[in-house]
Amino acid sequence: MSEQSAQPEYRIEDLAHHSGATVRTIRAYQDRGLLPRPERRGRSNVYGDAHLARLRQIADLLDRGYTLASIKELLEAWDTGRGLGGVLGLVAEVHGPWTDEEADRISREELDARFGGTPDEAAILEAVELGVLERLPGREGEEYLVPSPQELAVAAELYAAGVPLAAITGHLRELRDQVEHIASRFLEFTTEYVFARYLEHRPPTDTDAAEAATMVRRLRPLAQQTVDAELARAMRLLATRHLQLHLAPPEAPAVKDDEPRPVTLPAGTIRAVQGLVGPEGVAAFVAAATEREVHKRTLDALSANRSIGGEVTQST
Repeated sequence: MSEQSAQPEYRIEDLAHHSGATVRTIRAYQDRGLLPRPERRGRSNVYGDAHLARLRQIADLLDRGYTLASIKELLEAWDTGRGLGGVLGLVAEVHGPWTDEEADRISREELDARFGGTPDEAAILEAVELGVLERLPGREGEEYLVPSPQELAVAAELYAAGVPLAAITGHLRELRDQVEHIASRFLEFTTEYVFARYLEHRPPTDTDAAEAATMVRRLRPLAQQTVDAELARAMRLLATRHLQLHLAPPEAPAVKDDEPRPVTLPAGTIRAVQGLVGPEGVAAFVAAATEREVHKRTLDALSANRSIGGEVTQST
């Protein structure tokens, strides 16, 4: 750093040290047009605070998921005087927390105790893969960051209720896919009806970006509020149906028309039939007598209907 200049000056190695980027990365950014060329002083290249600020902006945007091509568009808009304050504000608003829940830490000992007391390395690896736990540098195997303590508490309650860990993580994967679909639909919906007018230019103007950031703050709670309300409605409806199903008495199995059905007869009737046809002929006798009675009643009914019809004809 030069002591003769009022503004700090850096060699490329110093700039890399202060920004956290490598010398190779800085040169690559220069070749892509993301970073202004340094000032030439004799045989040395000199960088200033503007270069350091630009490197930090690039790193921040990369952390937020932007590609180098998108970052170049944003920075070019800034360099041409279109302003970047509103755009960066919009980026920060979207990238910020979408819940009031705060992350917490948990020790490995406490984690094991909440899930049966027996260390389970496979379960830890899967929790890290799912983002339920995050490793802490320098604390490997001793302590973890918990982005959502509520989510971990739900898993612990389910485990205590008897749900295996494999079933819990499988359910979380399935639920996550469904929730991401809901989030995608909500974004499409709000983009079409709310944010399209702010995103007509690429990148958006500083004013449009600032207004869009304000709208994000207003609409951010709506997605969770809507899902909470609809989930409560669906759980009440489906849980009630589920309970009614399990509390209802079991239905008797349907009997086919051609299947025999047991019939209880008085003991005196059975003895009388046995006296007529013997024990081995009871079933056949009862069946024949029943069919005869059914046929007789059917014939009587037909005769009665015919008599009534004849009387009506004669009177007419």
